[in-house]
Amino acid sequence: MESETGGVGSMSFRVGLVQMRPVLGDVAENARRHVMWVEKAKGAGCDLVVFPELSLTGYLLKDLAVDCARMVEDREVRQVIQASRHADIVFGMVEMTKRYTLYNTALYVSGGEVVYRHHKVYPPTYGMFEESRYFGRGKRVRAFDAPGGRFGLMICEDAWHPSVPYILNEDGAMVLIIPSASPARPAVGERVGSQETWYRTLRTYAQLFGVYVLFANRVGVEDGVAFYGGSAVVDPFGEIIAAAPEFEETLLVADVHEEVLQRSRLTTPLGRDEQLDVTVRELGRIYEGCYGGGRSSESF
Repeated sequence: MESETGGVGSMSFRVGLVQMRPVLGDVAENARRHVMWVEKAKGAGCDLVVFPELSLTGYLLKDLAVDCARMVEDREVRQVIQASRHADIVFGMVEMTKRYTLYNTALYVSGGEVVYRHHKVYPPTYGMFEESRYFGRGKRVRAFDAPGGRFGLMICEDAWHPSVPYILNEDGAMVLIIPSASPARPAVGERVGSQETWYRTLRTYAQLFGVYVLFANRVGVEDGVAFYGGSAVVDPFGEIIAAAPEFEETLLVADVHEEVLQRSRLTTPLGRDEQLDVTVRELGRIYEGCYGGGRSSESF
């Protein structure tokens, strides 16, 4: 990852969030669009390009999930991975494992290789959401190293469970990446209600953990459901330094600066003072009370 902002090995780099409109069920067309957006982002000087959740397939797949599922070795996926020779890429897909389990997956790829894959830990199944009918649940939450630094990756609903960003922060992540397919909810003031809620959540995580947060949300309409966009970059002080418009395809570009990360963590050393041993001990006690003693989680 090379950039005028920092270069290889530096936590300073330029990111492009691709607020795109995937074609539902058309993996080949979406792969072509990914390559097009990466070329555009590279022209804007981006070192990292982040796509929304399930960007390679569209979101409301239902029974199309099986038809759209791909293994990482498949042609359309490799097409996007090869594009990472020009810039690092995060993109979403329906992954078919060798045991024929489907996952809502986000890949971080760099230099034509997969650096990290995240299976969505909390696929929602309530209201309009039906993900658990089609996808397995991820079992791993870990930070990872890439050319631009140490990252944490979670997919949409994962961020609504504070344990996920907490674990990523304790595992050393300096940048949290959240690909999303968040639908529009009722308006709150001048903003879509779900956007207002997301922005409050992103700003809280950024400030509490002293991290950059990269939120890439999609646009478009599927089966009568509108996705609003509103992608954003939040700095470690909780300030939204870049935000995309609602309901429009766009490339949102922002710079991540290592000195901002450093300043936030030195002036407000919450991470330094975190007592992980207390958290682990007390969670162990709670877990033992729920399950070790024969009590169900419903009785807690």
